[in-house]
Amino acid sequence: MKQSIAAVDFGTNKILTVVAEINGRQRCDITGTGIAMYDGYMDGNWISPDLLVEAIRKSISEAEEQSHTRISEVYVGVPAAFSRVYTVEPKIELQGADPKVTLKDIDTVFQKAYELLGDFQGSIIHRSPAWFVVDDGKKTMEPTGLRGYELKAMVSFITAENPFLSDVTERFRSIGIEVNGFFSTPAGQAMLYIKGEDRDRKAVLVDMGYLITEVMTVEGDAITSMTTIPLGGGNIAADLAYGLNVPLETAEEIKRNYVFGITAGQEEFVTNSTAGGNTTFKRAQVEAVLEPRAEEICEKIKKAIEDSGVKLGNWSVVYFTGGGMAINRGGREYLAAKLNRTVRELPRKTVKMSSPAYSSALGLVDLVFSTVVSDEGTGGISGFFRSLFGN
Repeated sequence: MKQSIAAVDFGTNKILTVVAEINGRQRCDITGTGIAMYDGYMDGNWISPDLLVEAIRKSISEAEEQSHTRISEVYVGVPAAFSRVYTVEPKIELQGADPKVTLKDIDTVFQKAYELLGDFQGSIIHRSPAWFVVDDGKKTMEPTGLRGYELKAMVSFITAENPFLSDVTERFRSIGIEVNGFFSTPAGQAMLYIKGEDRDRKAVLVDMGYLITEVMTVEGDAITSMTTIPLGGGNIAADLAYGLNVPLETAEEIKRNYVFGITAGQEEFVTNSTAGGNTTFKRAQVEAVLEPRAEEICEKIKKAIEDSGVKLGNWSVVYFTGGGMAINRGGREYLAAKLNRTVRELPRKTVKMSSPAYSSALGLVDLVFSTVVSDEGTGGISGFFRSLFGN
């Protein structure tokens, strides 16, 4: 029996709808995608709210056409800009003459974590453990069966802003589509792409989009801190448009083609002039405008990691994605030099949607399937879905 879902990812310059299907053979296929460019959001508000519904409609319509299905309900990803992360460290005493951790104890720890959470803003859309510890033992993600007298944990909660939830729900309803649930896009992205052993050593995920850069620290199965920086690839392009006196479209083309740290073969950039003919810019001209903004963003990423309060180890890895700078040759190495730390690109999970610009949408789809599609009766769907993507 086939099961399918439609997930909608709100990026800072595009809305991406993905239709995915899983069948009795336990294989997940992406059957359709729809992309609509729009003005995005900034400071917790839509930049062009009057145009948002039409952009949603266009994204949905394109996905319907590709997948040959009628979309009547969707799952929506909540971006970091509309989210908050809270972490608490509950502990309970284990009971019995020969106490050992049971599933009931783990459930009790989560209940205790919720009590410790106290007042919070928004609605909880995700909770997950960063680690468990029995007595003074080592951190683990599988404490069941361990003997001891005390179980401790770190539990992360991700909340979504209520105005975002209600606004998006109403906008979809206005075009006859129901929102079945909201999911944390950053959580899905981190769990799908960052290997368990890297998360156990603490890792950082940096997603530089068009207008916003998201910086997340990750441990175990949890995001432990999340910062949004109101700068991205669009700001680099805007600087080029102003500094070189070219249209934004031309500036974005120059920005996409720029290679960080490598000058051989890139002595000049040739662009089409609005008055006809071509305009040529020396690399030094482009570099003088582009790299100060790129350096500023990297410095803010570094500060966000330092201010997170999370102490990274020598083996902790930073992962870099998004359409802002990760798509540029040399962009990853440029960030690594600024952070003085190993920076990796996210592993490619599909052939069709391998660009870093799609990583958040694929993470969202994976999280929806892992959460909504029950393993019972489907032979472990979520595991097979991850296998499709190479985990």
